[in-house]
Amino acid sequence: MSGVDGGGGVELSPELAGIVARLPEFDAHVVRRIGRERDEYRKLYMLAREEIAQLKRGLIGQKAQRVPANDAQLSLAILELLLGDQQGTDARAETKTQSIPAHERRKPLRKPLPEELPRVTIEVVPPEVEREGLDAFTVIGVDKREVAERRPASVVVVEMIKKKFVRKSDAAATATEVFVAETPELPIPRSNVGPGFLADTIVKRWQDHLPLNRLEAVYRREGLELSRSTMCGWHMQLADLVRPLIAAMHADALQQPYLCTDATGVLVQFPERCKSGHFWVLVAPGRHVLFQFSLRHDAAAVDRLLPGYTGTVVADAHSVYDHLYGDGKATEAGCWSHTRKYVLEALVIEPERLREPMACIQALFRIEREIDRAPPLTRAHIRAERSRPLVERFFDWCARERERALEGSPLCAAIRYATNQRQALERFLAEPRLPIHNNLSELHLRRQAVGRKNWLFVGSEEGGHVNTVFVSLLASCAMHRIEPWAYLRDLLCLLPRWPVHQVLELAPVNWASTCAREDVQAKLAANVYRAATLLDG
Repeated sequence: MSGVDGGGGVELSPELAGIVARLPEFDAHVVRRIGRERDEYRKLYMLAREEIAQLKRGLIGQKAQRVPANDAQLSLAILELLLGDQQGTDARAETKTQSIPAHERRKPLRKPLPEELPRVTIEVVPPEVEREGLDAFTVIGVDKREVAERRPASVVVVEMIKKKFVRKSDAAATATEVFVAETPELPIPRSNVGPGFLADTIVKRWQDHLPLNRLEAVYRREGLELSRSTMCGWHMQLADLVRPLIAAMHADALQQPYLCTDATGVLVQFPERCKSGHFWVLVAPGRHVLFQFSLRHDAAAVDRLLPGYTGTVVADAHSVYDHLYGDGKATEAGCWSHTRKYVLEALVIEPERLREPMACIQALFRIEREIDRAPPLTRAHIRAERSRPLVERFFDWCARERERALEGSPLCAAIRYATNQRQALERFLAEPRLPIHNNLSELHLRRQAVGRKNWLFVGSEEGGHVNTVFVSLLASCAMHRIEPWAYLRDLLCLLPRWPVHQVLELAPVNWASTCAREDVQAKLAANVYRAATLLDG
């Protein structure tokens, strides 16, 4: 900001400097106070403009990061300059295609129903054929149409009958040997619920986000009176059974070259008033999604999440992660989505100054979408050739605008964040496997955010830990496209007698190969409770 120093380190605008020049006797202290009040007023004015603009665009209350609609064409023009005329032309063509009205687009054909669903065949005949009989007609063709229908869900009672036997030759003897089958093992000893029912309660509670009072109502409609305290007790016992598997998945995740992590808050029920807790997510891309719970958002919680990890951590710039980085420790990788968020907040107030950095960030994300499935060598080459100049241009802009940015403004915050994180933000250029953002962990963390809107709080600290055990399995199933109910049912059939040192074989990442084994198939087929849940059983 240009101007004349009015004393005391306060820089004056040309207008105030003119006043001082015309009035030499003007008290310098008053001039400095006016300057401070002017700067404070300008900050408030700019922030008010930002909030009003966001309200007009309907962005308040949302975390979606959108470029203002009136800047879209200008951003595409800048992309032409940065990426070349051909790519800019492609971008305009893509925008034009997306702008075609919905009623003018060709309607897609009816999607066929999945082949694996059970089918009921119904033959419909004309009234004339019904009256005169099939013998009077000849079939000349068949029209088929499939319609999806729904059968009501139901609870099945498996009645276990164990007959006692003695040999006929021993029937007259006083001491006879009695033969009786062993009672099939249940996931929860001495309970009256099987693996399929327990899996159903877990999926409905943490995959479908049903609070326990709604679960009570669901099972009551199916004819089973079941209290929420009973279900809580089941889940706590099952969590103890599953924890060795979660520990093995966590140990395997810590061996991966890079991990993504983030956290979100949650209320925890306590006497008089709720306290704040936190769900942490740890994503090993392509392998595991793991959750942990802590009452405090601090370095100790991070140490439990990443004990002794020396790979690369993709995270936001929160100070709780700072102690992880250094020589012989983990390496920090920054998130360009967080940088974009700061730039978008400033773009609303000063669009002219923020168009160039916004275009650079948009171009980086566009390149990453193009090379998403490319091999590492290709990614490294394209990033060096196309992404590195954009990153350099972005930070050149930060250096030019840093001195001109008003302290406390969104523009100053955006430049400060990017400058402080420069080394971490440039990390992806040297490591082709790294993503340029932390969106993956935020996407998985959304599972807890959606659930939080339904059940509002966790009942206790122990309840938070139980939550993360099963959400870890459900999220990992989603990563590997495994149907969660069938997985949990079979897991609860196998886990009680599975060797502890081989428990990682039961993780979702290894589930397909484990199920293909003949010995595993034999164990599953021998489970009488599982047989009762099969559609063809």
